[in-house]
Amino acid sequence: MTSEAVRRVQSGSPWEESFGSARAVAAGDRVLVGGTTPFKGTVLYGEGDPYEQTRVAFGNALEALKEFGLGIESVIRTRMYLSHVRDVDEAGRAHKEMFDSVRPVSTLLVVEGFVDPRILVEVELEAFRGA
Repeated sequence: MTSEAVRRVQSGSPWEESFGSARAVAAGDRVLVGGTTPFKGTVLYGEGDPYEQTRVAFGNALEALKEFGLGIESVIRTRMYLSHVRDVDEAGRAHKEMFDSVRPVSTLLVVEGFVDPRILVEVELEAFRGA
């Protein structure tokens, strides 16, 4: 695949610069959106609320898809990383409300924690932009 076939989008997250990564990368028919949190700039949305953090994090990830002219209907895979098993139902509820009409494959994992202990949820998306 040539470098012209790969396009990268930055979100302005300080971690992208310090880690040398992109928010999203389009390669061929796939668009991958990396780990996305419920931060907008320096503000954490939904502190203490896994439902709201899930909605905001997926909303942020969907914003990255817009850079490629894609919307929620193009999402084929989601991943949710939670810091507490107690939050599974609330994160799942938010996921269903957002993605029920498109039904992507989904993975949910409980992890040790995140770089900011107030983060309860981090998400990833994969989208298809083919015919």
